[in-house]
Amino acid sequence: MALTDKAIWTLIHGLGLGALFLLSFSGGLADLDSLRIRQSTPKGILQRVHRLHLAILLMAVIVWLTVIIGTWVIYPWYQANSGESTGGALNSPPQAYLQANENLKGWDEFGMEWKQHIAWFAPILTTAVAYVVIRYGSALASLPRVRNALLVLYIIGFAAAGLAAIFGALISRVAPVQ
Repeated sequence: MALTDKAIWTLIHGLGLGALFLLSFSGGLADLDSLRIRQSTPKGILQRVHRLHLAILLMAVIVWLTVIIGTWVIYPWYQANSGESTGGALNSPPQAYLQANENLKGWDEFGMEWKQHIAWFAPILTTAVAYVVIRYGSALASLPRVRNALLVLYIIGFAAAGLAAIFGALISRVAPVQ
């Protein structure tokens, strides 16, 4: 069984970059949360900040690549082209297949539309957190309100990526890009 170009791009998008972002979240969360003066020495804080700079920048790049590939590589294959539709057959474009079946319309009308929009929150929020972490660095250890706000933004970005991933996996299960 050979993988098509579309299958390879889908794997890179979802299982490669998407999973890498989702799995690396916990490390960034732990480092960001551990920037506390009471729990570490100044040298320990500097080490955590250095590690956090690298990790959060890498995560921002990964999530931007994930969303860009999903939006401009995978999504066009998902969309229905009027000349390609075969009246709801499984070999038609996924969007046409979903729209042609009353019981599956919601996957396109709500699921894919919502997935497309919610996914963009992840790179935007991760980049905002990365900027503040790089800008303030070790000073975040003495700024608990800023650090807590960053944790909230970071968690919301993760939740957005997680929801987009769940919708993507479920939609791909019903109507895969082939």
